[in-house]
Amino acid sequence: MEKKIIFATGNKDKMQEIREILDGLGAEILSMKEAGISLDIEENGTTFEENALIKAKAVAGMVNEIVLADDSGLEIDYLDKQPGVYSARFMGEDTSYEVKNQELLKRLTGVPKAKRTARFVCAIAAVFPDGEAVVRRETVEGYIGERPEGENGFGYDPIFYVEEYGCSTAALTRQQKNAISHRGKALRAIRRELENRFYQKES
Repeated sequence: MEKKIIFATGNKDKMQEIREILDGLGAEILSMKEAGISLDIEENGTTFEENALIKAKAVAGMVNEIVLADDSGLEIDYLDKQPGVYSARFMGEDTSYEVKNQELLKRLTGVPKAKRTARFVCAIAAVFPDGEAVVRRETVEGYIGERPEGENGFGYDPIFYVEEYGCSTAALTRQQKNAISHRGKALRAIRRELENRFYQKES
């Protein structure tokens, strides 16, 4: 029987990235909704790692499957690493990212590129049916551009630029983004954990 991995998110864009990067793992990857789980999880951790574990453990307590959860966000050095762990809740959870992005650009008005350094951070937690848990954290360094750019990303992608490509992560192809993104790197690190810790037990 095919294994199941439940990813503690309801974000369709995120699930598409997750499925692409974990493709070929030999497991059916389900969102909470697809797994029939409805849970209001309070993310009250002070770090990305803590929040990822909080989410994963909450869902793992309801199922006998591998559960993955991520917490990710944008750190802008000039703004004391804000919005940080509050990235999704910045200016309110129901506020559009278009409005959030414009507000961050406004706060950086007149700030030179050298001081607009920023990074995307992603921590992914895996909780196994036996209660064992691992967390992997990855980042991608960049800077906040002068204006939004690109149609391929979501969230803060339109204002986050990477030097390597000279454009925002929303202007990259999905393949380019998955190769360098914080979530892509963290998912590949977790994939290695799944392969090493779980799948080899059967070989």
